[in-house]
Amino acid sequence: MEKVTKRLGWLMVGLLLLMGLAACGLGGGNASSAKFNSIEQIKKNDKIKIGVFADKPPFGYVDEHGENQGFDVYIAKRFAKDLLGDEGKVEFVLVDAASRVAYLESNKVDIIMANFTVTEERQEKVDFAHPYMKLSFGIVSPDSAPITSIDQLKEGGKKLIVAKGTTAETYFTKNHPDIELLKFDQYTEIFAALKDGRGAAIANDNTELIAWAKSNPGFTVTIPAFGGQDTIAPAVAKGNKELLDWINNELAALGEEQFIHQAYQETLNSVYGEGFAEELVVEGGKLD
Repeated sequence: MEKVTKRLGWLMVGLLLLMGLAACGLGGGNASSAKFNSIEQIKKNDKIKIGVFADKPPFGYVDEHGENQGFDVYIAKRFAKDLLGDEGKVEFVLVDAASRVAYLESNKVDIIMANFTVTEERQEKVDFAHPYMKLSFGIVSPDSAPITSIDQLKEGGKKLIVAKGTTAETYFTKNHPDIELLKFDQYTEIFAALKDGRGAAIANDNTELIAWAKSNPGFTVTIPAFGGQDTIAPAVAKGNKELLDWINNELAALGEEQFIHQAYQETLNSVYGEGFAEELVVEGGKLD
């Protein structure tokens, strides 16, 4: 009888251990490894983490004082203020083009505001809010050897410079696999490579290339637009509907005061001028 009692006791202990492990897997584990922070948690922390570029002026960059600046950053600061109030804090997390999705998936950031172009492939991995900017592809090349057509890049072993993880890389890989791509992680690297003559041209968002060419004599955006119109939008982790809805409502409210135009005036007007605003700005989250 005593042996039977001991066996029953061990069975009960084993059953309780299994139940405890199951409870940890189903309950406690989710709490510590959540895919994203709720708005309640963000407010409790009194801080929102937003991923931005450090090296893509005039959209996201770090100035000589170590401060985050640019069009994306200007809008991100307003998001933080309206969500958390004047005393709330925004933590800017520096990302590169290829790491944007991973930073959302690993909950390193709550929102990506790093000049993120909406694509079908990315929509499978993250959720995009409504847009705040529109653009297309462009190509910049040296005045001494201008590239005026994509077909020129297929001649004489020419290399096209792109940043890894960008829509330009995806576009040429898919549509022009016969063009050799020279790929770099950082935007500073692609411009250095063009200046050094390691490639014949750079393909990227036309907005950034126009800005860079204006401040770098000897280079011109020789193909100002191709590949159709794209949009730039904030992105959140897949399934984070609560924060997604908040951003969309925020963009609609900001549209009432023409805030994205204000952001343009403060950060982009000196680069592009008055006439380019309507070609770039999407107000209220709605395309015309």
